[in-house]
Amino acid sequence: MSETLCDDRPLTFDDLVADFARGCKPKTAFRVGSEHEKFVFRTATHAAVPYQGEAGIQALLLGLKRFGWTEVFEKTPGGGETLIALTRGGASVSLEPGGQFELSGAPLESVHDICVEIGQHLTEAKQVAAGLGLSFLSLGFAPQWTREQVEAMPKGRYAIMRSYMPKVGRLGLDMMFRTCTVQANLDFASEADMAAKFRLSLALQPLASALFANSPFVEGRPTGYVSSRARVWTDTDPARTGMLDFVFRNGFGFADYAAWALDAPMYFVKRDGLYLDASGQSFRAFMKGELPALPGARPTLKDWRDHLNTLFPEVRLQSYLEMRGADTGPPQRLCALAAFWMGLLYDDAATAAAWDLCRRWRIEDHERLRADAARLGLKARIDGRTLQALAVDVLAIARRGLRNRARLGPSMTDETGFLSSLEEIAESGVTPAERWLDLYHGSWRQSVAPVYEAAAY
Repeated sequence: MSETLCDDRPLTFDDLVADFARGCKPKTAFRVGSEHEKFVFRTATHAAVPYQGEAGIQALLLGLKRFGWTEVFEKTPGGGETLIALTRGGASVSLEPGGQFELSGAPLESVHDICVEIGQHLTEAKQVAAGLGLSFLSLGFAPQWTREQVEAMPKGRYAIMRSYMPKVGRLGLDMMFRTCTVQANLDFASEADMAAKFRLSLALQPLASALFANSPFVEGRPTGYVSSRARVWTDTDPARTGMLDFVFRNGFGFADYAAWALDAPMYFVKRDGLYLDASGQSFRAFMKGELPALPGARPTLKDWRDHLNTLFPEVRLQSYLEMRGADTGPPQRLCALAAFWMGLLYDDAATAAAWDLCRRWRIEDHERLRADAARLGLKARIDGRTLQALAVDVLAIARRGLRNRARLGPSMTDETGFLSSLEEIAESGVTPAERWLDLYHGSWRQSVAPVYEAAAY
């Protein structure tokens, strides 16, 4: 579907719904996309890194050009341009609000391919960073920096978000400037297939948060949460985040998500390469030509897609489904997230078996588990069981799903090996965050400084 309608008529609700359906594809065409963020820090001082300067974030981007990446610029109100990203072969490297360095990978066929892509990116990025005296940190929350110590990146949408966030939640600025995640993006075959995958992955997102919990420190001290990143999302903006109770209702489909998205407040409208502040305004009003930020104008499909990209539920629907519940981590866990969700969602028997484990949960169970997983990790309980026990069962299902996929890598092994790091966590019941806490209270003598070496890529 093109960004504008061929007859120039205004967008209708049916157009918005149909735009989701463009993602439907045959199972033979299913792919997976992996995204991960990482903190950039001065190797010598552990300080956050600004955009400008000989050894800043901009220099890091420019240094990657030697590997065949192409620059992406954004217009500035003064008529200039700012380097904000790089692209190569369907993948991109971009900047999150606090300078977090993100790889958004190309749609690929297997976890083997995902791991190759991640490995190549980290090799290139580390080579450039070393020459600038920079390193990368694989934690879900910045362990020492205050908000004030993190410089905002010069992207137009981030200035709008920075102003709006404190109006709707206490921790939105922390989300922007001090968190890092890893995501997996997966396809669906039909509206019914989307609905089945959405409800299962949304129900199990707190389990992913627990397995990947990797952010126990804020400003140099333990927070009482194993995932401070997941905690942040519970107090960012309730109108655009959360567990979306309507997903679990009978008959859920594209129209239900579109209706929710229409009522989620906007951030911006982009015109002529510049961002116009529409924060808190209504896309429904925009559809009627009544948007205060742009009186008389009506949206295009690109405006709709831009708006969808500013919504942050634990699972997000666009022309694919985004799994958003995990802290970032070391390379093996970056690969493991894609393996986890592909094993559960790309094999019908696995999807059905996993849903049998959580079909009885009520919406209040989902909401409570989301909060408990951030605090307690695998010790959280649901339906009379610990998340540890659930994790063991779910990972066994994911392993069978990957075995059924039978996608072999160069060494003629299937994708099941990529689950090993998660299986170890599940069997032990000890999250990555708790291992950091043991070190903090032990040999690190209540200092987080050693984590900059221990958790460096």
